[in-house]
Amino acid sequence: MTAEIHQVADGTYLVHGSHTNWVILTDGDAATLVDTGYPGDRRQVLDSLAAVGSSPEAVAAVLITHAHNDHLGSAEYLHRTHGTPVQLHPAEVPHARREFLQQVSVGAVLGNAWRPGVVPWLAHVLRVRGTEQHPVTDPTAFSGESPLDLPGRPVPVHTPGHTDGHTAFQLPDLGVVISGDALVSGHRTSRIEGPQLLLDMFHHDRTRALGSLDVFAALDGDILLPGHGPVHRGSVRRAAEQARDRAV
Repeated sequence: MTAEIHQVADGTYLVHGSHTNWVILTDGDAATLVDTGYPGDRRQVLDSLAAVGSSPEAVAAVLITHAHNDHLGSAEYLHRTHGTPVQLHPAEVPHARREFLQQVSVGAVLGNAWRPGVVPWLAHVLRVRGTEQHPVTDPTAFSGESPLDLPGRPVPVHTPGHTDGHTAFQLPDLGVVISGDALVSGHRTSRIEGPQLLLDMFHHDRTRALGSLDVFAALDGDILLPGHGPVHRGSVRRAAEQARDRAV
């Protein structure tokens, strides 16, 4: 399967993998990779870097919005093979090391199997080795919420709830917000399209996830790059408000 790549702004690409997105930020051939898809998406990750004129060796860092298997998939591979730093929010670092796991349980999935799309989604997860654990052996924490000295100059924005250390990234000069799984525009388990929260079973703390929508509502931007679903163009504030309306 070939990844679908969309250039959304100068040096900014949203890549659709098998069912999870990642983002590539470029400066010449140097790149920042935000998330890495499922373990089974590795070939697509590498091919997408080449398609935008970069390479694994030129990735300055991998930024992880949160350490779920469908976002962490190739982070340890890139670190081990190419020495690529893997950076997360301080609260997410032990999660990436798998000192604990804040991810939907098999029991919760089976309990929601009656919902439309859940069984096909689970079958897909198994096909792309989504239940495998690939902990990052030496993740590092970024500090504060200042622009990171990386291609794209992304600004971390803590958006907890989906996981304790879930982090979005803002590109203020481009009006872009990379939202991870804290605010998505679609999912196989959802029948609606557009800004929304994932099903409750996917969130470690739904109350905090709802609270993080207020964080998004305070961000300036008109291009939303979610962890699942297509690019959403329009006010990020309005997108967050729409997601909240749909969640209650």
